[in-house]
Amino acid sequence: MVETATSERLIDVLQSIANERNISFEMLLEGLEAALLTAYKRHYGSEANAIVIVDRQTGDYKVYHRRTVVEEVTDPKLDISVKSAGAPYQVGDFYDEEVKPKDFGRIAAQTAKQVIVQRIREAERDTVFNKYTRKLNDLVTGTVQRYEQRNMYVLLEGRDEAILPIGEQVMGEIFRIGDFIRAYVVDVRKSPKGPQVVLSRVAEGLVQRLLELEVPELANGTIEIMALAREAGVRAKVAVRSHRAEVDPIGACLGPKSSRIANVSDNLRGEKIDIIPWTADYATFIMNSLAPAKVIAVELFEEDGVALVIVPDYQLSLAIGRDGQNVRLASRLTGWRLDITSETEADAARERYLAERASPAAEAIAAPSEHEAVQEEPSEEEVAAAADADLIRKLEEFRRERLGSE
Repeated sequence: MVETATSERLIDVLQSIANERNISFEMLLEGLEAALLTAYKRHYGSEANAIVIVDRQTGDYKVYHRRTVVEEVTDPKLDISVKSAGAPYQVGDFYDEEVKPKDFGRIAAQTAKQVIVQRIREAERDTVFNKYTRKLNDLVTGTVQRYEQRNMYVLLEGRDEAILPIGEQVMGEIFRIGDFIRAYVVDVRKSPKGPQVVLSRVAEGLVQRLLELEVPELANGTIEIMALAREAGVRAKVAVRSHRAEVDPIGACLGPKSSRIANVSDNLRGEKIDIIPWTADYATFIMNSLAPAKVIAVELFEEDGVALVIVPDYQLSLAIGRDGQNVRLASRLTGWRLDITSETEADAARERYLAERASPAAEAIAAPSEHEAVQEEPSEEEVAAAADADLIRKLEEFRRERLGSE
């Protein structure tokens, strides 16, 4: 048995570790018991019923050979007769007999050290995993530590490592070793080397969290983000509404002299942020979403989820945006397919669209000839899918024709 002074010192050490590393004291003791049992079986035989118990107060440990009390013994290593056990034992009870293996103290001390180190590692991994699981879909800050195969490794809070994969990096953003970085937690995984925290700089949630950080009205729920669309590193559109009539959602997000939105843009290395007033009226929302372009009218074709948007001739290029970026973001923000047309071409665009829309969907499916085997008639779902595909194709052709004429 370990000397009393040594046992007490063991308890003190375990309690200190538990407090400093935020690890359960009981978990350490249970791990120590399991490790001592394994060490005992390895060195002194593998009796199935050996048990080790560590005293929670003194730190003393004892090894017991546990047997079951029976009427008739069949295996002396596993059973003991009720007569040999004596009172107050009855059939079915456990009979624990202390054993004192020679030189087990040295083995126990070495085992204790190993199990404590292992349990500390496991507990720290669990702590890190749980910590960042709670931060999933939230902001974290850190410093750039190194690059490996173009993946960036970030040191969070000075001790926890996270990865910013190349696919989650914004094209054109350059961070050097030691640079401060703010990112969005998209995943936390368990791996043989410990928990892996996966960050992103392209996630739309990054814009939302940065806005909440800068705009108190968003953080406390007075203002709500209703929709968000982003092309990372270039531009984002955010639709907001206020739950209080006296609070202007646009002004609150912009801040005094646009300082709040400027801080968000700075964190995103110059990405432009458009704040859009959200409304339940689809046509008005679509108009707002195409800012800074001015919109004359919006005609909705709800069955198809398509909106014909009419803008002044001189605003057509602005409404579409460079490489179609403005209309693409507006479409994602509103959830509608937007067909932008100039005021001059509005009537022709409407007629062409209505004509294409009125054409029988079944024409998209070729009819079999007399010499061909008669095929099964298409289902309603197949007809609808063909019609949608044909409509989208012709709208894209129509858009390309207008862009070419510009």
